[in-house]
Amino acid sequence: MKYQLPKKAIITDAGFASRYLPITKVIPKAMLPMGAKPIMQLCVEECIAASIEEIIIVATPAGRPIYDDYFHKEVPQIKALLEKQGKADRYEPVREVLEDFPKITVIEQDPNLPYGNGSPIASAREFINDDEAFVVLYSDDVVFGTSDVKTLIESYENHEDAEAIIIAQEMPREVLNKYGIIRLKNEEDMTLENIVEKPAIEDAPSNLTSYGRYLLTPEVFQYLNPDNTGLDGELWTVDAITDLTKDGPVYVEKTKGTWMTTGDPKNYAAACAYYNKENL
Repeated sequence: MKYQLPKKAIITDAGFASRYLPITKVIPKAMLPMGAKPIMQLCVEECIAASIEEIIIVATPAGRPIYDDYFHKEVPQIKALLEKQGKADRYEPVREVLEDFPKITVIEQDPNLPYGNGSPIASAREFINDDEAFVVLYSDDVVFGTSDVKTLIESYENHEDAEAIIIAQEMPREVLNKYGIIRLKNEEDMTLENIVEKPAIEDAPSNLTSYGRYLLTPEVFQYLNPDNTGLDGELWTVDAITDLTKDGPVYVEKTKGTWMTTGDPKNYAAACAYYNKENL
């Protein structure tokens, strides 16, 4: 194995979420609730299930203090009131976030980087050592019934030659034109050739949809740089992952759970309904 097993995760929420305006004028998108928890906490808990020890949240300048407040600030007045009312058990979820969660550092996306979903990852470069692999989660992707992060790490233990590992979910043929679809280089080994963004249904190379759960090695940073922009002048993570296939195999793992996106209000409502049905 070239690199140490991941102990760090980067979780991104550095966009302006214009499809959610006006609510995202005042709170980051991943702070929208799912049950009594924000989406971001579900991502953090997925990391905890995989024994991740350090999490770097990449936020907007406005979002950074909100995440710092949520994960680090104590609220003694609420605790005291609940204890006085004989409802101290209601404070337990707050205590867990403040005391039991792994180290969480909140940073801002580097404003000098191009627009694109690869820029938050590049912004966290200084937190990743040259000898360690790491995982990345896009916070608008939620996974129910499993920890994709754990699946990624277990896969890396079995694929010592991996340059990266990505998670995929099989999707119905009629929606393949809405997502990034995986083209496999070798179906038996489940190695990646590339990802085709929103292909015509008849041109889709498979029914495997890629989404924001990745295990990456530090080699990815040579491709996540301002000189390697793609479509619309943006810095794309999938472009960097495709570039990694030139250096060695990128493996594809199917999720063991259910992935849903919260990238727009309609899909967010569907994800909330699914979560509420399973958890409340």
